[in-house]
Amino acid sequence: MDHAMHHHTGTAPGATWSMAIRATLHCLLGCAVGEILGMVIGTALLWGDVPTMALAIGLAFVFGYSFTLFAVVRAGVSLKAAVKIALAADTVSIAVMELVDNAIIALTPGAMDAHLSEGLFWYALLGGFAVAFLVTTPVNKWMIGRGKGHAVVHAHH
Repeated sequence: MDHAMHHHTGTAPGATWSMAIRATLHCLLGCAVGEILGMVIGTALLWGDVPTMALAIGLAFVFGYSFTLFAVVRAGVSLKAAVKIALAADTVSIAVMELVDNAIIALTPGAMDAHLSEGLFWYALLGGFAVAFLVTTPVNKWMIGRGKGHAVVHAHH
């Protein structure tokens, strides 16, 4: 039955929803720290939408990669190897999460013009994270099932 299920779904038996959720939560944490920091800085400095989003997305990648990088280095992997692992593990996950999250923020009327003190700013940002989590989790499950994404990190824990 497992073999038939593996053949039918195209996922490896070890790719559980639990693993995918943990990988996505890890990604979400790094993305959220970077994204919120970038949005807060850009909004506080009264930057336009494009530079604010560029800073937020850039910081989301920096923090997302750094969380994995530090964990893998702490496990005894060299910095050079850890950088390759972080890039392999997180690039697709962060990219999907950022694409979805930023699309929601950009498409929410008034969200990009809202100030830090307004609920709309935070609802759009947090709502974007929630939807991005729901979209990214199946992507991570699919990747882990193929030995990609966070499956690469798990080999070093």
